[in-house]
Amino acid sequence: MKLAAFCGQRPVFTVMVTLIAVILGLNSLDRLPIDLMPEVDYPTVRISASYEGAGPEEVESQVVERIENAVAPVAGVESIESTSAEGQGDVILSLAWGTDLDAAANDIRERIDRILPNLPDGVERPRLRFIDMSDRPVMVLGLASDLDPIELRRLAEDRVRDRLERIPGVGSVDIWGGLEREIEIAVDRGRLQAVGLALEDVRSALADADFEVAAGTREEGRHERGLRVPGRVTDLDTLATVVVGRGEDGARIRLADIAEVRDTHERETRRIRVDGVQGIRLGVRARTDANTVETARALRSEIEQLREDMPQIGLLVVRDTAVYIERSMANLGRTILFGGVLALLVMLAFMRDFRAAAVAGVAIPVSLVTTFTLVYFAGFTLNLMTLGGMALGVGLMVDNAIVVLESILARRERGMPAYRAAVEGTSEVAPAVTASTLTTLAIFLPLIFLEGLAGALFSQLAWVVGFALVASLLVAFTVVPMLAARLPQQRRRGPPRWYKRLEWGYRRLLSGALKQRGAVMVLAFSVVALAMALVPRLGTELMPDTDEGDLRISFEWEPGISLEFMDERMQQLEQQVLEHVPEVEHWDSSSGTGGFRAGGGHTSRIDMALVPLTERERSTEEVADSLRREFANEVPGAEVRVRARGMRMMRGGAGADGEELSISVYGYQRETLDQIAKRIESLIEGVDGITDVSFSMDDSAPEERLVIDRVRAADLNVPVTRIADTIEAAVAGARAGLYRAQGGEEVAIQVRLAQARQIEMEELLDLTVPSGDGEQIALRNVVDVVDGESPLTIERRDRQRVTTVVANIGERDLGSVVADVRDELAGLPLPRGYGWWIGGEYEEQAEALRQLTITLMLAVLLVYMVMASLYESLRNPFVVMFTVPFAGVGAVLMLWLTGTTINAQSFIGIIMLAGIVVNNGILLVDRANRSLRAGAPPRQAVLIAGRRRLRPVLMTSLTTGLALAPLAIGFGEGAEAQAPMARSVLGGLISGTLITLVVIPLVFTLMHRRRGGVVAGN
Repeated sequence: MKLAAFCGQRPVFTVMVTLIAVILGLNSLDRLPIDLMPEVDYPTVRISASYEGAGPEEVESQVVERIENAVAPVAGVESIESTSAEGQGDVILSLAWGTDLDAAANDIRERIDRILPNLPDGVERPRLRFIDMSDRPVMVLGLASDLDPIELRRLAEDRVRDRLERIPGVGSVDIWGGLEREIEIAVDRGRLQAVGLALEDVRSALADADFEVAAGTREEGRHERGLRVPGRVTDLDTLATVVVGRGEDGARIRLADIAEVRDTHERETRRIRVDGVQGIRLGVRARTDANTVETARALRSEIEQLREDMPQIGLLVVRDTAVYIERSMANLGRTILFGGVLALLVMLAFMRDFRAAAVAGVAIPVSLVTTFTLVYFAGFTLNLMTLGGMALGVGLMVDNAIVVLESILARRERGMPAYRAAVEGTSEVAPAVTASTLTTLAIFLPLIFLEGLAGALFSQLAWVVGFALVASLLVAFTVVPMLAARLPQQRRRGPPRWYKRLEWGYRRLLSGALKQRGAVMVLAFSVVALAMALVPRLGTELMPDTDEGDLRISFEWEPGISLEFMDERMQQLEQQVLEHVPEVEHWDSSSGTGGFRAGGGHTSRIDMALVPLTERERSTEEVADSLRREFANEVPGAEVRVRARGMRMMRGGAGADGEELSISVYGYQRETLDQIAKRIESLIEGVDGITDVSFSMDDSAPEERLVIDRVRAADLNVPVTRIADTIEAAVAGARAGLYRAQGGEEVAIQVRLAQARQIEMEELLDLTVPSGDGEQIALRNVVDVVDGESPLTIERRDRQRVTTVVANIGERDLGSVVADVRDELAGLPLPRGYGWWIGGEYEEQAEALRQLTITLMLAVLLVYMVMASLYESLRNPFVVMFTVPFAGVGAVLMLWLTGTTINAQSFIGIIMLAGIVVNNGILLVDRANRSLRAGAPPRQAVLIAGRRRLRPVLMTSLTTGLALAPLAIGFGEGAEAQAPMARSVLGGLISGTLITLVVIPLVFTLMHRRRGGVVAGN
């Protein structure tokens, strides 16, 4: 081989080029960003709109439906989901994978801009937010102090958030809890009526007094002077003197005459406690292109500086996701190291020469380090997929070097000169080694073109492993021959005694199998059939759960419950939970509503961060199961749900707390939807593995509807909008301008009745509203009061109402649970126009497994086509392809024995097997063909091939298998994500190697029926 001959003659050149590649790789490694998973541009957009004071039905009809109709024609939209709650509406667009998200976002913004004039005046401009896998905060902080809660909130917004957001890599800082300052104009109802004014008069007067006018410029000689008319209220005493009207005698009526001006805070809707202390929670989100670990390190440094600069506050890191990432990457690094050491020990056991084993082993570090260059220049991150791919390929990287070195050493042992042995030994196996590498690479080609979530996750793995294999092939053809040619000539040593006995046993086994060829083939294919029958028992899921030590327990109280009651009950529950979970490191609790999602005003939750996995005996899921048993039906007035919050790949369509199972019921009438949902809830509660069942519309809040009589209002010349505005201002309050405090802080001024939340209905109806004629008309003359109920939330999908039944999954895989759920719901009678579908994570799982199945078929086809092209034969590649089903036997058995499901990771391992196990078949068939061309009959050819290729086959299989063993065991943080892939490959390698050594020779003789005897002893 010319390449091997060139490198053998130019050792310095070869070493220098190799060192250049290694140095580039090390430099790239130092610059690589670190993250948990590859960056995924999830094609989901959330549009949030706030409509303060509006009920769910008003939000649905006046905001959500209009947004849905506006964005429905956007190119790439596959489904539209929405949630309407009190004062908040969310519309979620699911776009097709591959959609240009920037273009889609611009189109959405343009369409929303067109409907802004049609939205009610109180609606804030809708906000767009992309949902992706990195949407969770990288760090959650707790802020507590003895300061006034208003001052603490201001400090968090003005100083802490500003300093954190200036850190490179930080995208935003969300703040929950605390009290926001507000200037309240508490109007006395009696005084207001006594002076003959309406609330709208007060609000209008205050709004007119809040102005800032630039009046142009005036020339004075050579200069121009700007004119400005300041009107902003900067003093509360001045605000109290604002004239809001005149009495019948023409006397001025000041604000202080009818109202009290209070410097207070907005209504508290959420209460936060961190480690038992009431305070504020901050969620720090990283930019999508940021290095999560580096960002977290910079945050930790800034937090220490903040503690020094502001000793009056306590700043605590409640959860730091970068810690889990760092531990996972360190664990994977150790796995790669252990795998490399085990591969080296295998080579030492066979070669019994440390220097020879080191020559082959040099392929591992050179290939690994060189691969970091690709990772850097391709824009990838160092994550569980890229680093996991390297761990998976450690054994593969040395396979080519082993085969080449074996061929060279065989010639050296026969007395051939070193340089000639290196060149001829490499040339002999070069076609087989190239073919085996190309077939392995062929399986990664379909992975690169995968669509959807699976493609976003596994394309980087395919590139990394593929590049590492190409690097290992180059090392095998360049560095290995060069170094092997310089190994000292040693006394010829035969194989170790244990190998001789193994080889003798294998020859007897193969000879016996050739005599009983039909029976052996029937037995082999019976084993394949039994393994295939075992597949349905494995279960399916999208991705394996990971133990990140993140746990949430949620409490849903009866609608309309007060924040004070929830907080009081939560203080008791927090202590009970902490007594039951000694593994907790930090925790925070939340009661009430707020944030980006609609609804949730009657819910509470406790989020716990457990100590690292190596420091506790129970897994997060075991802790969750224990809490379910402890709190099931033990909290009066609350529905309790517990969830271990692992690395979930898909949450679209699931519950607000991220439940795994989601069943949506669609139709028209809310009452009918509720009845069907309750029936579904009762049917699936008995399904094994289902926990925490609930549905979204099972609660309604009592309400009093003030229905405006439009005919009477028209007769009295009272605009209906003025009536509605008066009622809103009386209870909820109406914004009447801004108060500019010291330091430039702008505080909202709200006008409402004093003690508005405790007002009696009769008192409310006594309020007056000015007519167009200037008369004061009592509300009772134009309003009727009707008692009713209002849903807490209204959910829609594809522009029709739905009810969503959600549940968590425990101790069973999602695929098996869904199959049982379908059986339970198969006979459910439904009215015409109503139906149900299973969505959430299951939708993404079904699509991912469908694409991976197609990828597996394409991979097998490509492997065959590559071999056929290389061998210019259709028959010999067909013989080699018999290794694939026998490898599947081991993969299925390994998954079944270890309790591993068929998920995206294990499926990728099975796909990789198709390209890995054929390598052994290639070595056997290639050597048997050489014997055939030399004139040997088929049976003798396979016996010679078996004897000559047994050692390289065992060495390559053992190095690959043992290198995977640490990963397959799945010990340590983050290992659960890669263990299914390693287990399927390891199991397939074991069965593929053992069965291939016997079955492939038999198939070869069946495909080559030339007559001939068997030479004993060969």
